[in-house]
Amino acid sequence: MKLPDWISRWIPGTEPAPRAETMREAAGSYADADEDQWRKLTGDADRDLSPMTQDRMQKMAAYLWESNLMANRLVELMVAYLLAEGVKLTCKDDLGQKTLNRFWRDPINNMPLKLAEKVRELALFGEQCYPVFLNEVSGAVRLGYLDPSLIGTVVMDPDNASQPIGVVTKKDRKGNAKRYQVIINGPEEVFTARTREIRAGFTDGPCFYIRVNNMAAGGRGRSDLLAQADWLDAYDSFLFGELDRAKFMRAFFWDVTLTGATEDQVKKKASEISAPSPGAVRVHNDSEEWKAETPDLKAADSSEHARLFRNHVLGGATIPEHWFGGGGDVNRSTAGEMGEPTFKVFSMRQGLWKIVLEDMGRYVLRQDALATGGREPDFEDEAYEVEAVFPELTSRDTTKWAAALQQVATAMLVMVNAQLITRATAVKMLATVAGRLGVEIDAEAEIAAAEAEAKTKAANDAFSGLDTAAPPAAA
Repeated sequence: MKLPDWISRWIPGTEPAPRAETMREAAGSYADADEDQWRKLTGDADRDLSPMTQDRMQKMAAYLWESNLMANRLVELMVAYLLAEGVKLTCKDDLGQKTLNRFWRDPINNMPLKLAEKVRELALFGEQCYPVFLNEVSGAVRLGYLDPSLIGTVVMDPDNASQPIGVVTKKDRKGNAKRYQVIINGPEEVFTARTREIRAGFTDGPCFYIRVNNMAAGGRGRSDLLAQADWLDAYDSFLFGELDRAKFMRAFFWDVTLTGATEDQVKKKASEISAPSPGAVRVHNDSEEWKAETPDLKAADSSEHARLFRNHVLGGATIPEHWFGGGGDVNRSTAGEMGEPTFKVFSMRQGLWKIVLEDMGRYVLRQDALATGGREPDFEDEAYEVEAVFPELTSRDTTKWAAALQQVATAMLVMVNAQLITRATAVKMLATVAGRLGVEIDAEAEIAAAEAEAKTKAANDAFSGLDTAAPPAAA
């Protein structure tokens, strides 16, 4: 029998029992030298919504667009103004244009049909992710689609908090997540060595990632309906309440007064009486009175309340009241001026999509050049100047600008002849007005072209004069 350790310490010649070895699992942690410089995927001082709030925002935006008339109109108005007449992707090079047309009309991309979906869902969900499928032999590019609800994290450049570099999806049922590398039109050397190392871990292919309404230091976008969501729902609830009130206001009941009747007589009459059907005849003496009673809910006219709530939502979306069925105190003149802020907001979103589509076009041309020529294209070459051509937001009122152009031209002619301004300045003044008519003029180039044309015309006139001159008279 082995003595306990505390007894062996007091009895000479005894030794404590040997201790059994304690087994422990190996443990430790891995740290890089620059661990403290990394930013967590979820962020500490993050400008994004929490993942749960982000998911709820997207669900609410889709629900409101489907069920709320005003929410649907706020989104669809912008889509219609941006895309109603169609969009084209163009470049000056014929071969490049064929490559762009192949991408644009690809049966899977089908941009003439699917672009409206992309614009709509960017407004609803605040972000879009399009994985790219690349044919490395032909350079053909096809776009996939990643539902925003499946995006788990947008990874930002640790050296540039405003630059997204990768998209990580939520894990599927098997615990797998995809890691897409955000496309930039250029070599990887534009990033730091550390960022390139991180991007190398995104091995599930490239993707285009677009976001709106985001903070510079935040990775995720926000819905256009985020701020209005509660008010849109409250406006719907208000209107349903008014519908119920209208039903109650139309309800009535018959009030029958029996003059001088006892309690027993009243009870007896109540058991015998029945409501008259429409068109029926009721005969009674002067001791019985029938009167139809309607509810008096003492409710004021709710139209002003409805207008107040509606304009609160529309004002937040920069939409004038008369665009949503409310006339208000508006005439043709004031209506035209009230639309200007709305067109500015639409123009900003149009500009964003112009940048996105042109970026896609450059990527398509870049992949074609890499596949067919094995080289990076020179985007300084005007052949690679891709332009997304959108329809005009509004019909131009050319009458007033045509009149202004005539007046400016007359004034500039007088000032040039009086040597008060140079011809270049005069043409710049004319170009300012011409720009309102959709004509862009480079003053210096236009003067040079006009001078060259004038010299050519003078030479042709001189040659024509010699050709038609009468032959000399015979001696």
